Amino acid sequence: MKEVIRLAEVSLLRRTQEELSYDFKTTLLSIVSGKYRKPLKKLVLDHINFAVQEGEKLGIIGANGSGKSTLLKIICGILQPTAGSVRVRGEIAPLIELGAGFDAKLSVMDNIVLYGVMLGFSRQEMKERARLILEFAELEDYALVPVTGLSSGMVARLGFAIATDVQPDILILDEVFAVGDESFKHKCQQRMEKFWQANATILVVSHDLHFIQNSCSQAIYLEKGQLRMVGKVDEVVKLYLNGIG
Repeated sequence: MKEVIRLAEVSLLRRTQEELSYDFKTTLLSIVSGKYRKPLKKLVLDHINFAVQEGEKLGIIGANGSGKSTLLKIICGILQPTAGSVRVRGEIAPLIELGAGFDAKLSVMDNIVLYGVMLGFSRQEMKERARLILEFAELEDYALVPVTGLSSGMVARLGFAIATDVQPDILILDEVFAVGDESFKHKCQQRMEKFWQANATILVVSHDLHFIQNSCSQAIYLEKGQLRMVGKVDEVVKLYLNGIG
């Protein structure tokens, strides 16, 4: 089995939310008054090591604030680690913040084409796929509308429809089943079942432990930015439940 993802000694320091809220004027005044202090940083991920094999379905669990979503962003290349290395082999489709990568000024159709081109597909191929993507997202009448004119729910549906239509080597999921109404959620689950049956490599963050146990063979447990355990899903879930019980 081929290794497709490896994280070696990955750590990430980020500025705290309090420091991020400081504007330029506040910072300048603090310097002038002699009260400037170096921005505080928090260790969000602490020496993370694990590997993922081709076709593996890996669940990522942990309490809110444990670093799960940040870890996915590191793997996708959205964030760069402060230390350590990340190696990924294959094309990734991230469903982390659905629609976060769209250009709001461009039309829905242009964004569909742009997303596919970034994943290595030709413009012509994405134009041919567009009809089915729009149909799945229930946005057939919005093809020429700028993304800025869509509701947040519509943007989320569009993001899910594109990412799951292009069938990447590696699919990254972060609580995506909260998308849309019950009817659309059912469509999402049906489509995801096809990915699980195929040889796609999947990393999924979810608070639904029942889903993780039924859908994944391996899991990792993060706690306050540290990797507590990586291994068989039932053993990892058991450790996590013991820790919060």
